Amino acid sequence: MKAVAARLHPVQLQVNRQTHSAELTRHTTLLHFLRNDLGLNGPKFGCGLGECGACTVWVDGVAARSCVIPAVEMQDRAITTLEGLGNASQPHAVQQAFIDTQAAQCGYCLNGMLMMATALLAREPHPTDAQIKAALSGNLCRCGTHVEIIAAVHRAATLMATPITQEPV
Repeated sequence: MKAVAARLHPVQLQVNRQTHSAELTRHTTLLHFLRNDLGLNGPKFGCGLGECGACTVWVDGVAARSCVIPAVEMQDRAITTLEGLGNASQPHAVQQAFIDTQAAQCGYCLNGMLMMATALLAREPHPTDAQIKAALSGNLCRCGTHVEIIAAVHRAATLMATPITQEPV
């Protein structure tokens, strides 16, 4: 039997406020495009079923599991990855809070935890422990840093509520 070549579709995807052109098959997931084509390693491959949260990104500001989304369906959508939040020299408040509280152990779940925590704080600036647990419940963490993660979200809420002051000139 002769193998049939997969048909390629031209797409333009907006990732972290930059437009990227590619030719992809209908079966290429958003996760594989982000990692393999763009070299963005924040989203991780975990379960491949959209259940563990390791691959979480935002699509038009809403958390989504990139391992189950066909990339060709993401044209004209704003995609944000962990790398789009901040970087080592200028981390987002949530990233800084996770660093401050040492809320990561192996780091595999970290992408999903950070993306979901940031989404939570955008809609609920001062969440309770119960709200944090509910918001992060779809992210699997096997290392047992749940207490530190909850503390990190509270710390992020504090950092985000603190106004930036300028030093006197």
